Amino acid sequence: MTEAVVRGKAGMASVKDMPIVQDGPPPGGFAPVRFARRIPNTGPSATAIFLAAFGAFSYGMYQVGQGNKNRRAIKEEKYAARRAILPLLQAEEDERFVKEWQKYLEEEGRIMKDVPGWKVGENVYHSGRWMPPSTGELRPDVW
Repeated sequence: MTEAVVRGKAGMASVKDMPIVQDGPPPGGFAPVRFARRIPNTGPSATAIFLAAFGAFSYGMYQVGQGNKNRRAIKEEKYAARRAILPLLQAEEDERFVKEWQKYLEEEGRIMKDVPGWKVGENVYHSGRWMPPSTGELRPDVW
């Protein structure tokens, strides 16, 4: 654009001929400038976070307690089943032991028949108490 169009005067010779135009504020003034920090509140408050964390922790501890109760009940059921079957297992073991003991006495009698004064089945330690074999085998020499 030319000066003539902007200033509304035709054919100026110099800049000095231009009228002085000064900018000013709009009527009523400018809007106030915000210079303070304004951080938007976009999240939950500290109290809400604390209550949520406390609620989650409480629920987790409740679940741990329920799991402990369940695990204890399962363990007790397992022990009760073992206690219930123990007499049957002990009877079977006693029956096996008696049969094996008879075989052992027959073998001892066969081996020691020529030894004078040998009594089959008599304990050589004379402790006065019967003790079952600790290894579960009556005849360690025969595998």
